[in-house]
Amino acid sequence: MDLEIYDETHQVSPEEIAFVRKLEDFAGDYLNLAPDTEMSITFVSDERIREINRDYRNTDRVTDVISFAIEEDNGEGLPADFEAELGIPRNIGDLFIDPDKVAEQARTYGHSYERELGYTCVHGFLHLNGYDHIKPEDEQVMIPLQAKILEAYGLTR
Repeated sequence: MDLEIYDETHQVSPEEIAFVRKLEDFAGDYLNLAPDTEMSITFVSDERIREINRDYRNTDRVTDVISFAIEEDNGEGLPADFEAELGIPRNIGDLFIDPDKVAEQARTYGHSYERELGYTCVHGFLHLNGYDHIKPEDEQVMIPLQAKILEAYGLTR
């Protein structure tokens, strides 16, 4: 996985960044994504994620992760696998993660920061790959897949 990680908060440790990189590589392998698949993760503050949530989702509150998937069908008739046909890497999109909200949720749910960070990263990653949980039938696919990836990686509750 070609993963770019940015830390606007300056509070995410090199070890945490290495953990996220390794977990996202694992999740990409789990979904059989091409090794050159591209995505980015940006760690942001409460204020910044609230702003993004308000501006792009019309929800004025802090959240743990926001995903911006890159749509493959731009309405111009490009095939779903046009990247492969053109020999260019597939870019699945961008995640914005609030480490303070992740830490708060870890305390609330009684698990480690690492486990909650892993959950958040895999959850956002699945959104970038077209999974959702709004409809019950979609949730019945996404949530068990998320649990399987986390368990296979060794991040259990």
